[in-house]
Amino acid sequence: MHATRFLMGMPITVDVPQGGAAVIEAAFARFAEIEARFSPFLPESEVVRFNELRLARDEPSTELREVLALAERTRQETDGYFDIARPDGFLDPTGIVKGWAIRDVARLIEAWPGGAGPGGAGPGGAGPGEAGGYADYLVDAGGDIQCRGRAPDGEAWRIGIRNPFNAMEIVKIVAPRDRGIATSGTSARGQHIYDPHAPGRTICDVLSITVIGPDVLEADRFATAAFAMGEDGIGFIEAQPGLEGYLIGADRVAIQTTGFREFVIS
Repeated sequence: MHATRFLMGMPITVDVPQGGAAVIEAAFARFAEIEARFSPFLPESEVVRFNELRLARDEPSTELREVLALAERTRQETDGYFDIARPDGFLDPTGIVKGWAIRDVARLIEAWPGGAGPGGAGPGGAGPGEAGGYADYLVDAGGDIQCRGRAPDGEAWRIGIRNPFNAMEIVKIVAPRDRGIATSGTSARGQHIYDPHAPGRTICDVLSITVIGPDVLEADRFATAAFAMGEDGIGFIEAQPGLEGYLIGADRVAIQTTGFREFVIS
């Protein structure tokens, strides 16, 4: 079963081939809960109340603390190219929350009671151990994806990388094989990523960079930083253990990391 809904400002698809309505509804309910907590556009979200100093220092939730700590760790790991602090001082964690949310929902699906895990017989079958959970699923939020197992046709999940010059064209098809994949670029949302070391400078030499990582959170947080680096971003991804990338430049030239070809189907 699969469904697509609009949450967190983007289309979100949850596909659990052997799942029923309950796990799908739970997945979307979790996305809605995360949006209510982290959206910078909802006046009563926890993020807005935190930024407006309407929360005491000891009041932020465990989840907000986790995301802010992860954002700071990413800032340090990327030499400041990933930074949730806006020029007005407002902390906007949306650049990391999407991958975090997808990973969280993926974990929910994997742990869902009565799912069909390895060796399971379908809905109600035994999951990993005897705890249940689905071994086949895909969660896609705005093009950032966590997948596991097999698609409904029995084959590995296949993900298309769009041509930023022509949204109707797929330039590569990859099989992440239980990993996460994320793309940062300008084709869907226009220019929304800037070089934090040069405020106001837009990234003009790169149109998209796709990163495959051990999970979607790792892929997403490093894809954002790599895009902000411009053409140097693909070298940064090359140097990160467990990450592979595919960059499309404004000059229509594509550059991929050495291990990216292992995931390419066509």
